[in-house]
Amino acid sequence: MTEPMRFEVRLRAPIDEVWHALTDPGALRVWLSEYAEVDLPSRYEFWGRYTPEGDRPRQRLLSAEDNLLRFVWALGGKETVVEIALKEDGDETSLAFSQSGLPDYATMLADSYSSLSLMHTFWALSVANLVDHVEGRPPIARCDLTSPLMSEEVRIDAPRGEVYSSIADPDVFTRWFGARIEAETHVGGRWAMGSLDKDPDPAKIVDLVPGSKMSLAYQDGVVASWELEDSDGGTKLTFVQSGFSDEKPPYGMWMGWLSGLAELRRFHELDSWRSSWVDVHLEGTPDGLITLDGK
Repeated sequence: MTEPMRFEVRLRAPIDEVWHALTDPGALRVWLSEYAEVDLPSRYEFWGRYTPEGDRPRQRLLSAEDNLLRFVWALGGKETVVEIALKEDGDETSLAFSQSGLPDYATMLADSYSSLSLMHTFWALSVANLVDHVEGRPPIARCDLTSPLMSEEVRIDAPRGEVYSSIADPDVFTRWFGARIEAETHVGGRWAMGSLDKDPDPAKIVDLVPGSKMSLAYQDGVVASWELEDSDGGTKLTFVQSGFSDEKPPYGMWMGWLSGLAELRRFHELDSWRSSWVDVHLEGTPDGLITLDGK
């Protein structure tokens, strides 16, 4: 049986504020879902266009007390169990998350369009938005799972050259993104999440304008592009994902990229930056892929 997906994040906010954000329907509609209804200890539901299989609520609350939230979420014809536990950690709050019944890493990649395979990046983006919400920033974005349009603008309070370097330099990219990046940084060069030696089908850098733009093309035709402009002393970053069939938008990839943009903004804007991600476990993840050493 596949082990539950689990991760741990740190939030620069008191535990009571994080618990409120997790259990207040108004807060949930800001960082998690289009619709939410909560009536503890009996009801905890969220649904809508930002939620996989979000045509109706599919959650059943198991418990919500002592900073521990547990609920069943029916997805893909099976019941999964989500558990979110909070604990105080000095001036911060530690959030431990797990969800049972999900596919392992290899299966997730092979069947990347199923609701169960979307869970890893759905929660990566949702929790990144939760971190922003409780730390006093507007959430980066939410993924509209009813739309094939994938374009987002983010303003980052840092000079354009610094933001560009953090995207174009694979060592810096690795630091804030939390996954190892190896790249040949020129047009036509290979770009891999993990190892160039072990990736049989790396992306290719198809556009590179120093200080302004980088675009990656994947073997399946998907193109990911970062474009940078000066903006009131900071940088406007426009991120676009294109080159896919409107009938099968790569939502999992898109949510993963958006969660990364949230950490990129934190990387540039926070004094004494540390990654919000402390630990990540998804069964079958290649050794060395996850790098969470940005303490």
